[in-house]
Amino acid sequence: RAGDSVYIISVPPSDRPQSRRCKLIVDDQQFSSANKQQRQRYVTKMGKCQVNLGRIQEKKRFLSDIFTTIVDLKYRWFLFVFMMCYIITWVVFGIIYFFDAWIRDDISHIGDPEWKPCIENVDNFISALLFSVESQRTIGYGSRIVTANCTEGVILLMAQSIVGSMIDALMVGCMFVKISRPKKRAQTLIFSKKCVVSHRDEKLCLMFRIGDLRDSHMVDAKIRAKLIKSRQTKEGEFIPLEQSELNLGYDTGEDRLFLVEPQIICHVINDHSPFWEMTADSLKREQFEIIVILEGIVEATGMTCQARTSYIEDEILWGCRFEPCMTLEKGAFRVDYSRFEKTFEVQTPATSAKEMHELTEMEHQDQSTLSLYWDHLVHPCFSTELNDVLQDEGPSEENLASKDQPVYRYGSHEIK
Repeated sequence: RAGDSVYIISVPPSDRPQSRRCKLIVDDQQFSSANKQQRQRYVTKMGKCQVNLGRIQEKKRFLSDIFTTIVDLKYRWFLFVFMMCYIITWVVFGIIYFFDAWIRDDISHIGDPEWKPCIENVDNFISALLFSVESQRTIGYGSRIVTANCTEGVILLMAQSIVGSMIDALMVGCMFVKISRPKKRAQTLIFSKKCVVSHRDEKLCLMFRIGDLRDSHMVDAKIRAKLIKSRQTKEGEFIPLEQSELNLGYDTGEDRLFLVEPQIICHVINDHSPFWEMTADSLKREQFEIIVILEGIVEATGMTCQARTSYIEDEILWGCRFEPCMTLEKGAFRVDYSRFEKTFEVQTPATSAKEMHELTEMEHQDQSTLSLYWDHLVHPCFSTELNDVLQDEGPSEENLASKDQPVYRYGSHEIK
């Protein structure tokens, strides 16, 4: 600006800032898509928890609960421990028996009728090992026996019998528990691969389907769900993988199932739900995981069984319902599990449950206002009709008796 004159300098637009901005947007989208591809699930679809424990300082705690530690081993390691427990005890007591025979010089007097050995027919380590196996497994072929000529032989035989009984009780018990564990029973409890969101009884609901493939049903089956989501508190604290409860009908008893046929589990999205303000578009942008846990008692064994699965935001279908999979044929109900996963689209608004509730409240408020306005319109008409009737009938005797406050009668009503 010079004096009263204003100079305007026009700068030719440049494509570099716009292209740079587009490049940043593209890079951000690629990063978000790559991050979504590398997304780690908390629980797999098969129910396995993807959590690895590391840097445990006090590992002696596992030895204090040796039974659970052995049962939790994989089958290859369990069979290895099972065999090594017996082999080690056989070898250890075989060495002790051979060492005792060598100290007493029984090996050098094999076949001497005048020599009184501690253990007969033990002339080398293999024979001592064979005697150890026969003693612990109570086979007793009769060619090798402990005589009454030595006290240590009897004590060793008693010790091996006690140790063998303890190993039998531990390992056979572990084998029985591992084979009969209800973990395999959970393989026949199936969950739908997708969740659906639609209206049920005029309420927006999150639904999934569960089923049992066996004829022997679960006793006292219960269903519950957890929402796994990271958040930051108002104080700035970051809470990774925070767990919050999803109500599946705990207050009404709907979480207790009679799991004979496939059932659709429903979570009503109300003001207590974490999905209260979530729309169809914001659902795709969120990062969370829904953990579903089904617990019950196995009817055959009486042991508690637990089946788990998970759903992430990409596995939730907005505006869909599950197809029915039950039909009636020949006097019985038939379940068609080929339609277990099938869904169909229904008309569902893409807005959140909170916005739908506010819109419904506004409609009710408008209806109330209109009803009140209509009552005000009808009341003057009624008053005018009443005045016309009173004018035709004229004043009554009571009105003449009271000049200051006349009273008129219309039917059974008194009007002052």
